[in-house]
Amino acid sequence: MDYRSIVRFLAFIMLFIAFVMAVPLAMAFLYGETSSFNGFLKTIAMMVIISIAVIAITSGHAMNIGMKEAVLTVSMTWAVMAAFGALPMYFSGVADSYAKCFFEIMSGFTTAGASVFPDVESLDKSILFWRSLTNWLGGMGVVVLFVAVLPIFGVKGNALVGAEAVGPSKSKLTPTIRGTAMVLWLIYIGLSAFEVILLYLGGMDWFNAFTVMFGTIGAAGFVPVNESIASYHSAYAEWVCTIFMLLAGINFSIFFYIIRGSFRKAAANSELRLYLALIGISAVLVSSQLLFKGVYSAPDAIRQSLFHTVSMITTTGFAADEFNSWPMFSQIILVMLCFIGACSGSAGGGMKVIRIGVMMRLGYNSMMKRIHPNAVSPLSFGTDHIDSGTAFSIAGYAGCYFATLFLGAAIIGLTDMDFMTCFASVFLCLSNLGTGIGGLGASFSFCIFPDWALWVFSFLMMAGRLEFYTVYTLFTRSFWRR
Repeated sequence: MDYRSIVRFLAFIMLFIAFVMAVPLAMAFLYGETSSFNGFLKTIAMMVIISIAVIAITSGHAMNIGMKEAVLTVSMTWAVMAAFGALPMYFSGVADSYAKCFFEIMSGFTTAGASVFPDVESLDKSILFWRSLTNWLGGMGVVVLFVAVLPIFGVKGNALVGAEAVGPSKSKLTPTIRGTAMVLWLIYIGLSAFEVILLYLGGMDWFNAFTVMFGTIGAAGFVPVNESIASYHSAYAEWVCTIFMLLAGINFSIFFYIIRGSFRKAAANSELRLYLALIGISAVLVSSQLLFKGVYSAPDAIRQSLFHTVSMITTTGFAADEFNSWPMFSQIILVMLCFIGACSGSAGGGMKVIRIGVMMRLGYNSMMKRIHPNAVSPLSFGTDHIDSGTAFSIAGYAGCYFATLFLGAAIIGLTDMDFMTCFASVFLCLSNLGTGIGGLGASFSFCIFPDWALWVFSFLMMAGRLEFYTVYTLFTRSFWRR
C-alpha cells in the first residue's frame, strides 16, 4: 500500500476544499456574520497549513494510485471532507456538538439532505450557502472533479473514478478517464447555470436561486428555508425544480450522446426508458387518486404528483406540500420510487433503476428455468446483455443494502425511538434521501437522536453514497494483506 500517495492526494483535496470554502468566507464578511467568518477563517487556515506541510513532506514522491490505494483514498476523501467541512459550523457555534456538525456536512456531501437543524432559517447565510454547496460538490463527486481539473499532479484517475462512481458499470465517454471526468463536469455545470438563471427569472434572489440549484442538480435536497420548496409558494419554481430534478436523475452519459447528436443512441438506452416510464406511470396513478379524493384541483394534482414522484425517484427529497397526509396508496408509490432510485451514473441515490430492472429480469429467467429446465436464457436488460460478473455484483449490492438496512435499524433501535422512526431514518440515510416517509416529512430534524446515533447515520450515508463495496472492502482482512 502506497500510503504516501494516499496522504499526498488527500492533502491536495483539502487544499481544493479550502479554496472552495473561500466563497462562503467572503459571504460571511459581506453579510457581517462575525462568528461564521471566524469559523471559516480558522478552518481554511488549518486546512492550508496541514495541506502544505503534507505536500512539502511528500514532495518528489511519484503518486501511484492502484486499486487498493483508490479504495482507501476515496473512502478517506469523503471522511476528511466531512471532518474539515464541519469545522466552520462547529467553530461558529451553530450546533452544541461536533457530531451534529459532522452529520450535517456528511449529509451534504453524500447528497442525503438530512438535517439536524429544526430551524435552518435561523442560520447565517454563509453557513446555509456552504451546506448547500456541499450538495452540489457531492452530486457529481469531488474525486471525479479533482481528476478532471487537476491532472498536473500526475494521478492516473481510472481506479479513483471507478471507486467513487455510482452504478454497476463505469463507462468511458472519451479515450481518457480525465476527458470523461471533464465532460461530465461541464455538463453538470451547464445544467446548473441554466437552472440558476431560470429560478432568478422566476423571482428568486441570487442567494436562493443558487442554493436551490445546488440541492436540485445534486439531487440532494438542502434549501435555505424550513419547509423545502413549499416555502416559496411558487408553481413556477416547482416546475423548474421538477424538470431539473428529472434531468439530474438521468445518467450523464445520455447528455453527452445528445450533445454529440447521437439521439437514437440516447433514446435507445433501456435504463432511461424504464426511468421515464416509472415516473410517468407513478405520476398518473398519484394524480388520479389525488384528484379522485378531492385533495387538489386537476392542475395542482398534476403538478404535485409530478414534482413528488420525481423528487422521490431521484432521492432529492424536496417537498412542495406535506405529502405525508396524502392517501396511503400515493404514499406507498412514493416510498417504492425512493427505494428504486435514479439512473446509474447520475447524481441520484437509491438502488438505481438498472439494478431493479436486471433483478426483475433475473427473477423472470429463474421462473422460466423452472418451466423449461434445459432452456438457455441469456440475461439481458433491454437490448443490453448482462454478463455474469455484473449480475453477481448487482446481487451482492442488494445483499449489502438489505443487511445494512436491517442491522442499522437494529442499532438505531437502541435509542428507544419507535419502530417506524428507526427504520425510516436508516432507510432514508442509506438511500441518500434525507426526509420524506414514515412521518419524517420535510420539516423533520435528526436532532432528536443522540450524538452516537448521528455518527452511525453519518457512516450509513457515506456507505450508501459509495455503494457499500468501496467502504466495506476496508473491513476485510484480505484488503490489508500485502
